[in-house]
Amino acid sequence: MTRWHILTLLVLARTALGFQFQTLASVGNDLAVVFGMDYAGIGLLIGLFMAPGVLLALPAGLWGRYVSDRNMVGFGLIAMAVGGGLSALAAGGSGLGAGRILAGVGCLFAMIYFTKMVADWFEGREIATAMSILVMSWPFGIAAGQVGHAWLALVFDWRAPFVVASAYCLLAALAVFAFYRPPQAQSQTVSEPSPRLTTQEWRLVICAAAAWGVFNAAYVVYLTFGPKVLEASGTPTVAAAGIISIGSWLMIVSGALCGQIVDRFGRRDVVLAVCMTGAVLALWMLSLAGGGIAASLLFGLVGMAPAGVIMSLAGLALRRETRAVGMGAFFTIYYAIMLATPPVAGAILDATGQPNGSILLAMVLFASVVPLALTFTFLRTRAEDVHQKEQTA
Repeated sequence: MTRWHILTLLVLARTALGFQFQTLASVGNDLAVVFGMDYAGIGLLIGLFMAPGVLLALPAGLWGRYVSDRNMVGFGLIAMAVGGGLSALAAGGSGLGAGRILAGVGCLFAMIYFTKMVADWFEGREIATAMSILVMSWPFGIAAGQVGHAWLALVFDWRAPFVVASAYCLLAALAVFAFYRPPQAQSQTVSEPSPRLTTQEWRLVICAAAAWGVFNAAYVVYLTFGPKVLEASGTPTVAAAGIISIGSWLMIVSGALCGQIVDRFGRRDVVLAVCMTGAVLALWMLSLAGGGIAASLLFGLVGMAPAGVIMSLAGLALRRETRAVGMGAFFTIYYAIMLATPPVAGAILDATGQPNGSILLAMVLFASVVPLALTFTFLRTRAEDVHQKEQTA
């Protein structure tokens, strides 16, 4: 199989992550009625999906020395299926939380090694494009969930989205076990210790992970509370979810194009600055009368376009031999940010009664991507300059 065939397989399988993640957000209003939850509690349940990453991301990276990438991803997808099943059977918040945590464990393992697989296959060639295509599977799964889960909950009940998402996770696991092959003929299982991250790699990974974390946290806040902004202006619930999902559908295309632009022309930081300005402007437009569709168009075409460009920073920060452990560090920081943000956004809504406050938080998070990316570029350029001076000395 060529690297593009492998990428297609991984994208289709990774779609399960977003599809399963979106279940809770899509049925949040139903849970508020059925179980009497407030939105801070619902935000906590959304965030619990990310909780395992804070503790397990580094161990997951270390375990990659002994277990193949394919097995790690397969295990993750199966755990997501079981976690979704537990949530579907839940009789209250504790059962939902347990299911979300188990699904989050699976998502953690799958996410780390999906990313590593693509970095291994595309190292040194078209990595921004490949990462852009890979990360678009997350919003694709979320967008499918925004429309599909809302419909399933309306036609059946709130449990149906969890059942359907779990079935997809199982199918994705089977596909990875059956068709994935490593970039070399030999097994990817590694038994010898990997080198430690250098100080420079730690600095770069921290910047890259923080940028990726705040970017995704802002996106989740937009997905969760954007529909409520539209509902407050009189848009029906299902229609509001559909309007907000427009951005996620569009970024599937714009993300791939943005990765190609950066791979071909460079100017990564300029592209990020333009796109984050578009994201902030799009979120501001949500509160304007009749501005929902225009806001979603701008958000998808410009605001979310650089997702893969940001993710590719992790590949640029790490050597191949430190990639598994480095990705563990990367996702530890990412998951910490993702765990903390939804409850804060939910608490803002509870305190103010207005979803615009939560959207303002998302605007601040999107804006913070640019200084983090600039810091990454500065540190990497300075290290390269020092290396060149040492070589010429």
